[in-house]
Amino acid sequence: MFAQFKRFLELEAAGGIVLAAAALLAMIIANSPLDEMYHAFIHAPVVVQIGTFQIAKDAHHWINDGLMAIFFFLVGLELKREALIGELSDVKQILMPALAAVGGMIMPALIYAAFNQSNPEQLAGWAIPAATDIAFALGVLSLLGNRVPNALKVFLVSIAIFDDLGAIVIIALFYTSDLSLSSLAVAGVCFPFLFILNKMNVVRLTPYLLIGLVMWAAFLKSGVHATLAGVLLAFFIPLRNKSDPEHSPLEELEHDLHNTVAFGVLPLFAFANAGIGLAGTGIDSLLHSVPLGIAAGLFIGKQIGVMAAVFLCLKLGLASLPKGTTIKQLYGVSLLCGIGFTMSLFISGLAFGNTPKDFDPRLGIILGSIISGVIGYMILRGNIPNADHPVLAKDTGEGFIPTQHDAQA
Repeated sequence: MFAQFKRFLELEAAGGIVLAAAALLAMIIANSPLDEMYHAFIHAPVVVQIGTFQIAKDAHHWINDGLMAIFFFLVGLELKREALIGELSDVKQILMPALAAVGGMIMPALIYAAFNQSNPEQLAGWAIPAATDIAFALGVLSLLGNRVPNALKVFLVSIAIFDDLGAIVIIALFYTSDLSLSSLAVAGVCFPFLFILNKMNVVRLTPYLLIGLVMWAAFLKSGVHATLAGVLLAFFIPLRNKSDPEHSPLEELEHDLHNTVAFGVLPLFAFANAGIGLAGTGIDSLLHSVPLGIAAGLFIGKQIGVMAAVFLCLKLGLASLPKGTTIKQLYGVSLLCGIGFTMSLFISGLAFGNTPKDFDPRLGIILGSIISGVIGYMILRGNIPNADHPVLAKDTGEGFIPTQHDAQA
């Protein structure tokens, strides 16, 4: 039994499966007699106090502002590693996915704005369909097994990395409330200490994390969203130990946090945010301009934005197709980019809060993500030939080329 559970956790799609299960469980409970218990749980008050310093939030805010800071910390670690030694370290390789990510953020925002241009309050949600959920997207891609060209996975991951970076910038610039200069000053004081630790080649993580905790609390009180502290802290974690080049504090921490985030933080976030009560929800609720604009932005805007950037790169000779891929396969990936579950829910909470309204943006997020995932999977399944059918691969011209990993498998 334990061996089977361990094998499941090692599956590439495991994180996406657990995330989907948590969201589905939340929806089931929110539409059952246990609904009151669900809301009692997510709104339970939690207070942390040290002397006169106090943080009093309900469980929902602790999850979104506290635990999600760990998720953004992991995102920051991945961004730093990729920029220094990974896919983002080669400018020639990143141009197409970088432009694809930008297009995939701009077009969904424009489509959402077109649906809600007459209502300034509703326009606040313009960034909701601009994000991609990499856990779900890779989970869907992994369902196709080892026949997926490795370059196609790299292309999707690269887009998602730039997408995450764009989402971080958007949150910092557009979803920041009234600022407290004194709290920002406390956060600012943390940076020199982190810089000194890094320059002195301090590889023990405890000092970084303690200063990071102070910085997170200061951001929380400042009006700047507290999760950004996680990203900024990650940039100071040393990639290499100068006295032991084989030891990477950053990569070890990234590895240690992966399962915690994939099987703990993100499922709990999904459970706390996906509990949509469908009582009284009709077609009018779904056709409201907010959920409809989100769904259209995710499904239509993402594929248009990503593919427009791909064609632009190819037409201008700025980049070529990733090795062993076809245009149809990249189109399938562009559809998977429309799965915006986690980051879209997160930005939705920042844009509209938790106060009841005559619309529920989560309906559009779930609908757009499901349609994008299902159709993206169908397109890819029909355009990624089996490795044991070389004739089929040959007919595509630029079809599947087995990688070394595939050959070994």
